[in-house]
Amino acid sequence: MDQYIGTRPVAEAHQFDLIALEHWLSAHLPGFAGPVSVEQFKGGQSNPTFKLVTPSKAYVMRAKPGPVAKLLPSAHAIEREFRVMQALRQSAVPVAQMHVLCEDESVIGRTFYVMEFVEGRVFWDPSLPSHSVAERSALYDDMNRVIAALHSVDWAAAGLASYGKPGSYFERQIGRWSKQYLASVTGPNPAMDKLLTWLPEHLPASAKDESRVAIVHGDYRLDNLIFHPTEPRVLAVLDWELSTLGHPLADFSYHCMAWHIPPGTFRGMAGLDFMAQGIPTERAYVERYAERTGWGNVDSLMADWNFYLAYNLFRIAAIAQGIAKRVEAGTAASAQARATGAAAPALADLAWGFAQKF
Repeated sequence: MDQYIGTRPVAEAHQFDLIALEHWLSAHLPGFAGPVSVEQFKGGQSNPTFKLVTPSKAYVMRAKPGPVAKLLPSAHAIEREFRVMQALRQSAVPVAQMHVLCEDESVIGRTFYVMEFVEGRVFWDPSLPSHSVAERSALYDDMNRVIAALHSVDWAAAGLASYGKPGSYFERQIGRWSKQYLASVTGPNPAMDKLLTWLPEHLPASAKDESRVAIVHGDYRLDNLIFHPTEPRVLAVLDWELSTLGHPLADFSYHCMAWHIPPGTFRGMAGLDFMAQGIPTERAYVERYAERTGWGNVDSLMADWNFYLAYNLFRIAAIAQGIAKRVEAGTAASAQARATGAAAPALADLAWGFAQKF
């Protein structure tokens, strides 16, 4: 997992004018004082993330990809990330403090924002191999606590009533990811071709329940969380690019895909002896979420689980395919990007397997 951890020099495709950034931050960010040096975080594939280091303080900058990148429609929504984290700052959902958003692309050639640098731990392997049984149990329980807190936020009171379109969430999401996939095709993928037709034709009643609306993160998983340096406590949820108003089960079942994806493929942990490891079984984890959110009966919550897993694996396969297209175009060249893009067919096959069980 070393390829995901820490920082590295800024990739050539994401280079920008550091002097121009320093001048802008000096004028717009209270307390900022250069000189500033920059490193790029290794993790993440969509919006590059940078560590800005000054003599007195460190910051984090998220930006759209460099000007040479061909951006897919509706992708790289930096402005939305800034808005939702700013709104959630007063909630029970832990997020970094937002500092400044720059939508003037003439400054460094792309939109960016700067936020607090949160010191803590990020875990990339869901099996948590270096932890004790008790530590794994506590870390998973807090991860469950935070997603339950997110889905319990009063989004209207938080000022996010216009953050997503009302109704038809799954129809719109399936349409969106179908278009994203078709815009990124690099080779044959028969399972994806079948899912493009199957998913909109098999929406269960639970997916059409318009009373179930929440802020959904869209990519809630272990490695998008910063944990306290020593305690099993989430300090910040990262990477809100895919967030919107939507169906909470879409978000939560996405989070639970790790129980079904094989190790080494999109950081899954299928096949582990969960009880021996101190990691809850999927059902126990879902039950704890149901208790925390007031959902009620776990069997009712999981009645259409195979559909939700098929949908989310289709969605993540489309995301992987988008990365594969960027690898082909030369705007993503890391080993991580190549491995992620290459996983698209296997993820689609897994999605089709769940569709056949529904």
